[in-house]
This record gives sequence, structure tokens and C-alpha cells, in this order.
Amino acid sequence: MQTYLVGGAVRDRLLGFEVYDRDWVVVGASAEQMLADGFVPVGKDFPVFLHPRTHEEYALARTERKTGLGYGGFQFHAAPDVTLEQDLLRRDLTINAMAEDNQGQLIDPYGGRDDLKQKRLRHVSAAFAEDPLRVLRTARFLARFHRLGFEVAAETMALMSQLSSREELQALSSERVWKETERALGESSPQLYFSCLQQCGALAQLMPELQLNSRLIELLEQAAAQQFDDEVRWALLCHQIEQEADLEQLQQRLKTPKRFQQSAQLLRRHHPTLQKPLTAERLLSLYQGLDLSRRPERLAPFIEGCGLIFTDHPESLNRCRQLPELIDGINQIQPRQLVQQGFKGAELGQELQRRRLSWLQQQLSPTPPQAAPDSNDQE
Repeated sequence: MQTYLVGGAVRDRLLGFEVYDRDWVVVGASAEQMLADGFVPVGKDFPVFLHPRTHEEYALARTERKTGLGYGGFQFHAAPDVTLEQDLLRRDLTINAMAEDNQGQLIDPYGGRDDLKQKRLRHVSAAFAEDPLRVLRTARFLARFHRLGFEVAAETMALMSQLSSREELQALSSERVWKETERALGESSPQLYFSCLQQCGALAQLMPELQLNSRLIELLEQAAAQQFDDEVRWALLCHQIEQEADLEQLQQRLKTPKRFQQSAQLLRRHHPTLQKPLTAERLLSLYQGLDLSRRPERLAPFIEGCGLIFTDHPESLNRCRQLPELIDGINQIQPRQLVQQGFKGAELGQELQRRRLSWLQQQLSPTPPQAAPDSNDQE
């Protein structure tokens, strides 16, 4: 039995990155041997085990045969006679198909090290086209490594286009598609993930509601440069979708987490408010639409998204910059203060609305702005 360090750990070490996760391939062993040595089984589709002390993943060397559509349409064969080279041959990209033995000796049968030097994302074999998930994975690696100068090899892009033209992509589960997409959103160049999928035809298959254009690509690039949260990046990507029903359809199909759904919905729905002159009514409507009385944490990401959208629109950008102070003023007029003054029921809501509108009107009038409000001073 021999064990080899494989995949991302080998790739990242050669790139000079710190290695956090390590995966291992075991050659010459059976599942029974692994269990006898105290390894804990975790794999559902093929034999993967956790080391009893380090809890790192050890997978038996395996081959695979295509039996159906999608990511799961494979029959795996794991046995002591499967070689390391056979196991590496089934992997997606050459830079992920390298291994190291216990002495740190590199095993690189498919030219991964040379592709690292050439900054090239290239498939290992024609079997790449059998797994539709590899289209998304390759696009994600481009989003991660493009800052180093990496590009997708022409022959690999051709296979990705071939795969995107078939029904294979439709067989991918929503969870798989979103997992790759969410990880790509957090990469240094997330815009390259979506533009790569667009180039090979996968975006139209998986996310037809997204009409990717140069402006959206620019916004994603800027959001990544400013290290905005992934939810803001997703919201920026979706803010140009014309119909709210289309956005809802996209997010339901991808089963996006609630925090992503809300960020995208709120930015798409409410950013047009800042395209018009600020009025007390519009501001209070925005305040209520974002539900800032209960969810004040929504304001910062909304402002981040609008700040990028309106970079080239000085008037809208200035309105965006006014929001924190104005919203803070609205927040200082609270229902509990009115209750102490004897308001209740429907009158309480009406008076709260009236006082907030009155204060906003004062702030937005041509005269110098008033001090932050105190409910007791309103009447």
C-alpha cells in the first residue's frame, strides 16, 4: 500500500501558495484494509476515508466509466490493481493531476507542471467532456488564477463548448451549479467565471436570465477589487434583470441561499430610487422597502452596490452618500417615544410616518439642515 499527496495541495505548493487542505490517494489497498487500519469511511459513491488522527481524506485509487447523464452518471472501480497514473488520468485539469510520494518526489504524467509554468488550464484527457461539472470548475479556476496570468487552453475551451451544446449541463443538480458559482463569486476575478461560461455557451444553458455585458463584468471586477461580500457581487450581477419574476425564477432554480436572494432582490428593486431627486416620500419608501427599522445591516451592502452602479453618475452617487446620515435620522424617531406621549394603535403609525416625513422634508429643503431629530421635539 502506498499513499500519495494529490490535487490542489501539490498544485498550490508549486505555485508558492500556503497549503491548507491535503487530499491523498491510496494505491494497492482495498476498502477492507483501510477499515482494518482504523480509517473512517465517508464516501457515498466511491471509497473515501478519513485518517484516524489527521482526519484528512484518503481515497482509494480508482477508474471510472460513463454510464449516464450528469455529474453522477459514472460507475467507479476502486481496487488494489488500479495505478496512480490511471487515477490521475480521470481528473479534470493537468494542474490538478499531479502527485507527490512520501519523499516529496513529484509524479506528473500529464504535464501539469509545464502547464503551471505556461499558465495554462488544460484538460487531462478526452474524458473531460464526460463530466459537465468540469465546465464550471474550469471557469472557477480561471476566476481564481487569472490574476497570475492563467488562460483556458483553446482545445479545452473547445471541449467546454461541445459539452455546453448538449443536454449534459441540464443534468447538473442546482446544488452543484450554485456551489461552484458561490465559490467563484469569492475568487479574485469572479467576472471571469461568468464570461468564460458565456464564451462556451454554458451561461445561456444554466442562467439564461443573466444578460452578461461589459458593464456587469466591470462591476464584478470592481466589487472584487474592493473586497465586497459575495452577496453584493451576486446582487450587482443580477441588478439589470428587467423582470422581477425572472430574477425569482433564476434564484429558485439555482436554490440560492436566502441572504443572496434578498441582496439581489433589494438592489434590483430599489437602486432606481437614487436615479431621481430625493424627496421625503421616496426616502421613507426606500427605508421601509429595505426594512431598515428591523434590518439595519441591509443598508451597508445596498450602499456598496449603488456606489458602484452610480460611479459615473455624480448626482445619483451623491444621493447614495447622503443615505447613512438620513437613515440615521429616521431611526432616531422611534415608536416607543411616541407611545410615551400617548399615541397608540393606528394613530401611532400615522404619527410616526408624519414625523419622519416632516424631519426628512426639513433636511431636504434648501435651508440649512436641522440637527438630528428627537421625537420629543417634534411637536
